[in-house]
Amino acid sequence: MPAPGLYAVTPDEADSARLLALVEQVLRGRPALMQYRSKLASAALRRTQAEAVLALCRQAGVPLVVNDDLELAQAIDADGVHLGRDDGDPAQARLALGANRIIGVTCYNEWARAQAGVAAGADYVAFGAVFVSPTKPHAVHAPFELLARARRELRVPVAAIGGITLDNVAEVIAAGAGYPAVISDVFGAPDPAARARDFAACFA
Repeated sequence: MPAPGLYAVTPDEADSARLLALVEQVLRGRPALMQYRSKLASAALRRTQAEAVLALCRQAGVPLVVNDDLELAQAIDADGVHLGRDDGDPAQARLALGANRIIGVTCYNEWARAQAGVAAGADYVAFGAVFVSPTKPHAVHAPFELLARARRELRVPVAAIGGITLDNVAEVIAAGAGYPAVISDVFGAPDPAARARDFAACFA
């Protein structure tokens, strides 16, 4: 796992040229991790976009994690995969990807899921939503206490997602999250590169 920092998560964007322009800008701000996430694109478009995002990440030296799709992560030789509740077993993902790839699991607000994920070989656990999220306004709420407990007891890095902005990220970091995962406040910023740098500065 890279040093703690911004975990930049791509927005749904059908215009691949626009998506790649945004990714390129965010990478200039040196995030710790990039995640390719697309819930609306076709399988073919996801493959095309993910390959192009991976190429940019390779140039920048930033690991790329694919959201919710182990087969796609394998197909493009991504640096890892992030698995939600219905996206497969982390233990099977570890067997498929090998020891040197990143596996993250979404734990929502469920401590038992975090324990199981780590036991199955996950490299990090993610909790959320820590704040009301514009991407998932009806997501369950994950209290900060879970972040602190996971950092203390599970001994793996902790990611947090949901409504995180530059204005509240310090609270998330103080609570124990090494990887605040952000979509809107970075990719939707007037200057995504500058916003990513501002997030990175919170870890200086």
